[in-house]
Amino acid sequence: MTMHQDVHSVGIPVLCQSCQARHRGVCGALDPDQLVGLSKTSSKHRIEPGIELIGDAETVDSYSNVLSGVVKLTKSLSDGRQQIVGLQFAPDFLGRPFKAESATNAEAATAVSLCSFPKAIIERMMRDSPELERRLLRQTLNELDEARDWMVTLGRKTAAEKVASFLLMIAGNIDPTADSAAGSTTFDLPLTRADIADFLGLTIETVSRQLTRLRKDGVIRIENSRHVTVDSLSRLNRCSGT
Repeated sequence: MTMHQDVHSVGIPVLCQSCQARHRGVCGALDPDQLVGLSKTSSKHRIEPGIELIGDAETVDSYSNVLSGVVKLTKSLSDGRQQIVGLQFAPDFLGRPFKAESATNAEAATAVSLCSFPKAIIERMMRDSPELERRLLRQTLNELDEARDWMVTLGRKTAAEKVASFLLMIAGNIDPTADSAAGSTTFDLPLTRADIADFLGLTIETVSRQLTRLRKDGVIRIENSRHVTVDSLSRLNRCSGT
C-alpha cells in the first residue's frame, strides 16, 4: 500500500483544491483552516482490487473519502455466505460515524484511492461544524433512498430490467455528467459477473445472457468483457423498467 501526504499550513492544501471530496463530498463543508487541520492528520492510499478495507464488526478507528474507484459493501452470514449490499463511489464517505464497530465489510472492487483520517478528528469536527454534520446526514439519507429504490429493483423487476438498472447505476456514478435524456457514456464494469449476479440476486448465467441480449439489441457494446459503451442512456433507461 502506497501512502502520500501533502500538507500546507496556510490556505487550502493543494491536494484538497482538486479533490472531488473537497468540492462534492463532505469536506466541502469545511473552511480552509479546518481543511488544513484535517490534512495534518490525513493520508492518501491506493488500494489494489480485492483488498479488504474494513472488516464486518471490526473496531473503527478511521474514516475515509473515496477519491476514485469502487468499493463494495458486503454482509456475511454465520455459515460464510456473503451478500453484496451496496457500492460506494467517489466522493462517498466510507465509515459510520458514532459507531464503535463497522456494520459491513468493505472491499476494493477496483483499484481504489482513499483519503483517510482518524475517527476522533472527524467526530470532533462534526461537533464544531453543523454544516459537516448536515452533509453527512444528507449522504446517509441519500444512501437510504438508494437502498429503498434498490429494494424495488430486486423485488419487482425482471432479470432484464435488473441488469439494465445495474448498468444505469454504474454509469450514473462513474460518469455523473452523463445526460440520461440524450447522452452516451462509457465505463468499465467494476464487478465480476459473479459479483453482479450476487448483487442482483440472479445466476451468473442469467447475467451473461441479459448482457448478451442488450448487446445484440444494440443497447450496449462490450469490449474485453468489462468495457461497456452505452450509445443511448435514454434507451437503456427504458430497458430498466423505471
